[in-house]
Amino acid sequence: MAKIDRRRVAAPTAASTLREPDPGVERTVLPGGLRVVTEYVPGVRSASVGVWVGVGSRDEQPTVAGAAHFLEHLLFKATPSRSALDIAQVMDGVGGELNAFTSKEHTCFYAHVLDEDLPLAVDLVSDVVLRGRCRSSDVDVERQVVLEEIAMRDDDPEDLLGDAFLTALYGDHPVGRPVIGSVESIESMTRTQLHSFHVRRYTPPRMVVAAAGNVDHEHTVEMVRRAFAGHLEEAAEPAPRRAGALRLRTTPTLSLTNRDSEQVHLSLGVRAFGRHESHRWALSVLNAAVGGGLSSRLFQEVREIRGLAYSVYSGVDTFADTGAFSVYAGCQPENLGEVATVIREVLSTVAADGITDAETARAKGSLRGGLVLGLEDSGSRMHRIGKSELNYGNHRSIAETLAKIDAVTTDEVRDVARVLLQRPFGAAVVGPYRRKRDLPASVRGIVR
Repeated sequence: MAKIDRRRVAAPTAASTLREPDPGVERTVLPGGLRVVTEYVPGVRSASVGVWVGVGSRDEQPTVAGAAHFLEHLLFKATPSRSALDIAQVMDGVGGELNAFTSKEHTCFYAHVLDEDLPLAVDLVSDVVLRGRCRSSDVDVERQVVLEEIAMRDDDPEDLLGDAFLTALYGDHPVGRPVIGSVESIESMTRTQLHSFHVRRYTPPRMVVAAAGNVDHEHTVEMVRRAFAGHLEEAAEPAPRRAGALRLRTTPTLSLTNRDSEQVHLSLGVRAFGRHESHRWALSVLNAAVGGGLSSRLFQEVREIRGLAYSVYSGVDTFADTGAFSVYAGCQPENLGEVATVIREVLSTVAADGITDAETARAKGSLRGGLVLGLEDSGSRMHRIGKSELNYGNHRSIAETLAKIDAVTTDEVRDVARVLLQRPFGAAVVGPYRRKRDLPASVRGIVR
């Protein structure tokens, strides 16, 4: 048996990329490449565990678009030792939460339980992830559930708009395709395709087991080793290389989805930085200042001063090699032209002049508070360490993250704004418009 790498994450050295962890964060690499990370959180009686898989919708071919999300549903239907009802009853019997989600670049299956029920949670989540059966009868049933989820997405203008915007920004590149897939791809997907996706992609080198709360690292590692018995000696094949979004030769476009609605929903923005670029810290500050809170420029200009929209904000999506900075607004159709004009004026002013020192200070304060307050429970801690291990292979302490935010200067934010907001814009509209030529000129002019 291969030697187990059990250690605390090392403090940084000249030859190491690992950073000093938060107190209580420990890391072990089991045979086959499976990583186990834990964080002890004093004063809690809960525990959260997640099995993270470095597989998402970016890893799909167009013919199986939505396979990662479909599989996430399917694995809960049955294992060799448990039915779907057994899985539900076991978790309900301890008052816990069992769930999963799929994103562009990873899938996570997780449970939140009392600390004394952590062994049950580890066994149950691992059983689902490793031994979900992918039966043909379950595929047919769950296909209808996923189609209902697509219909629900189509009935939610903001959800629909989010998918449409990334498609307008990235086209048919995997980053631009909806995580959920399409009606056509889901209807045509077979049990064989889903089973192959499962056995070829869900391998130990691509997995991280993260646990946080009232947990002991050594005990958790032993529980994981037992739960993964028979899977840890599999050959560690490398994950297939993802297509690089930065090599795209397409330009952003304008997307229009006709909906007979009282409001029109607008999203506009540009391609941004990947998670490994240092500019992301300044981009976070820029985002907070432009549209991240009640004092942000967009909220003040669009809602407080002009009363043109109830909801207006900006956001950042970050992937391995690219990202997106976007602005959302929902308004009455007769106000869409003015809303688009005001948003572009705000962004143009920021691109030309940057933000003020006072705005930088408020934005950094907002980010600091949001980070710390968002880590008040074991679930959020588990998500933080799981994503960090999967995305970076290391663990930056909260103090170090706060220091990165504090180090951002107004000049850095100004430089990022100048570069970013002069890139080609993409836009998406969901509302009562049948043709793009029916949209206000200020909306059509977003994409040149």
